[in-house]
Amino acid sequence: MMSNARCWKRRLAVLAIATSLLSGCAAAGFEAGRVSACPPVVEYSREFQARAAEELTSLPDGSAIAEMLADYSVMQEQARACR
Repeated sequence: MMSNARCWKRRLAVLAIATSLLSGCAAAGFEAGRVSACPPVVEYSREFQARAAEELTSLPDGSAIAEMLADYSVMQEQARACR
């Protein structure tokens, strides 16, 4: 009967490497003095937002651009919460 210890050692090595890489990602942006992993949030003036809203109303229903803007809005809120 053949031993499968070699196979288990390889799996444990892969698991250890993956765990160390993922734990490095989890700590990003949470230590004092380190660069933050949160993306910057672009702030727009009220006038610019009003102009964008007016342009948005001229787009046809189901516009891909309108859907992308909705996604961008969610990403902005997530970036704000990240800070």
